[in-house]
Amino acid sequence: MTAKNNNKGLGRGLDSLIPGAGSESGIKVERASSPLTSIREIDLEQISPNPFQPRSEFDREKLQELTESVSRLGVIQPITVKKVSIGRYQIISGERRFRAAKAAGLKTIPAYVKEADESSMLEMALVENIQREDLDPIDIAISFQRLIEECNLTQEALSPRVGKNRATIANYLRLLRLQPEIQLAVKSGAISMGHAKALLGLEDGNLQKRIVDSIVSDELSVRQTEDLVRKLSSPRTEKTAKTSFKPGETAVSAGKLLGKFFGGKVTLKAKEKGGEVILHYSDEKQLASFISVLKEHNLQ
Repeated sequence: MTAKNNNKGLGRGLDSLIPGAGSESGIKVERASSPLTSIREIDLEQISPNPFQPRSEFDREKLQELTESVSRLGVIQPITVKKVSIGRYQIISGERRFRAAKAAGLKTIPAYVKEADESSMLEMALVENIQREDLDPIDIAISFQRLIEECNLTQEALSPRVGKNRATIANYLRLLRLQPEIQLAVKSGAISMGHAKALLGLEDGNLQKRIVDSIVSDELSVRQTEDLVRKLSSPRTEKTAKTSFKPGETAVSAGKLLGKFFGGKVTLKAKEKGGEVILHYSDEKQLASFISVLKEHNLQ
């Protein structure tokens, strides 16, 4: 093949890959079996962010890296939008690329145009972010909760949509039971999801916060955190074992103390429920002495 032919082939661009693509107004792709109706270049000023965006924060460093890449190479992967009115579009997924394009000074951005209702927008934005950008665990949990509540989905129905099994979804949702301060620690990366799951073994929110401080200051691993939570949540049995009596010892000790108190022999007999206290005396004189002891202690 000659150099001329090579240049001609390269110059065809998307026309050589997608028959019928390319026009002055943008690239149009029609596929009856695809939910994406077209790809076109859209003015950035005509696009607004997705109000159902599950990501609450964007990593500045990663966004800056993407902006530099877009400045050099342009937006390689189109974003997905829906048409909301004449000349107006709303992002379904790809807000990071949209922000990077604006920061890079681009005027237009390639976009798929799709029909979608609000439930579909929320679902698609969530799935796109989970699969491509890895939301932090709390954002994922909040998004799962919104899908369940706003789209009337069960955890079982949600599972195939987000590519997570039901147990994993349940673990994410449990994170929302944590104190707000602890959720922020998870969002910021101060503690991991594994640490957070371990903390769920404690019901005391203040104790959870104290353990978070230990995780951060002492750099505790997840295993160490689990061990700490286990110790704090289990009954204190060691001290009880040291101070408790073996079967029968309590009765013997009490008998000795009562014997010293009365100056005679006292026997305690333990039964299945309760027991008996037997005060032994040899004659009327000794019995009188017992009564005298009781009178001395105002027990008459």
